Amino acid sequence: MATIKDVAKQAGVSVATVSRVMNSNGYVNENTKKKVDAAIQQLNYKPNAVARSLYKKTSKTIGLMVPDIVNPFFPELARAVEDTAHKLGYNVVFCNTDENAEKEEDYLEILLQKYVDGLIVASNTLTAEKVKQLNIPVVSIDRKINADIPTVVVKNKSGAQKAASFLKEMGCKRIAHLSGPEHIDNAMERRAGYLEEVGSEPWFDASYIEDGNYEMKTAIKATLQLLNRHPEIDGIFAGNDVMAIGAIKAAHQFGKKVPEELAIIGFDGIALSEATTPELTTVGQPIYDMGTIVADLLVKLIEKKPVENTFYELDVELIERESTRNV
Repeated sequence: MATIKDVAKQAGVSVATVSRVMNSNGYVNENTKKKVDAAIQQLNYKPNAVARSLYKKTSKTIGLMVPDIVNPFFPELARAVEDTAHKLGYNVVFCNTDENAEKEEDYLEILLQKYVDGLIVASNTLTAEKVKQLNIPVVSIDRKINADIPTVVVKNKSGAQKAASFLKEMGCKRIAHLSGPEHIDNAMERRAGYLEEVGSEPWFDASYIEDGNYEMKTAIKATLQLLNRHPEIDGIFAGNDVMAIGAIKAAHQFGKKVPEELAIIGFDGIALSEATTPELTTVGQPIYDMGTIVADLLVKLIEKKPVENTFYELDVELIERESTRNV
């Protein structure tokens, strides 16, 4: 494999001159530039990306940090980010933090050492002060960190209201909620939307809500607790699709037919929601659009291009499938 020294020798110039040509840094006369370019072509020279990033303090690379790679929402989001970043000339380093602040801190240190040009984060622990200390552009996705940090989210509360209202339209009389963790703002917004629609019902109390922790196994246990406590429940709104899929499994274990005896609706619109039996009714987020917008926004910030908007709150769509019914 050719080195920069080989290029310099072939072109009959110094290594410093080759470096100036490659980095467009400093004056080089046109004839010399042509010799260097020709030598690069003849030797098929590929610059060392690490060395270039050390020199330029840039790498044409962005970091993407997500809290749970097991949840299909985040790989689908990552695909959109990667597609968009690639079109814009950037590579993506993908990091899964497992909702662990220490692991998140380790990844941040590694990414900064690699001179990533910017960062996309879905984080519950990253503070505005920490973001400021990173000294690179940061955009938050799916979750809000601070009003000063560019953010892409969806209308969580109104989407949850749509879900609970739809269950009412389907004839459900006792609607329970599988909630995400209390420390995640979008989970609390979805819970608030459910409460807005159901909280004033004469039968309602807090025992109709269980924490499913945005996980399938936890949601199965939580659903069984709900059904044992309130066997009259005929509708469940789950704060994400993964929990809704767990609720379907739990209903089967409990002996309730979905949707004949129990209607279930999720939130996210992941591809897996179409593969369940029955197929899952869900409040769909525009996942690909979210990834495209957040990547495009970050690159504009990195390249110091004009940015029209730094806060996006996208609409959601209720997608009716087989897990709900009209009684």
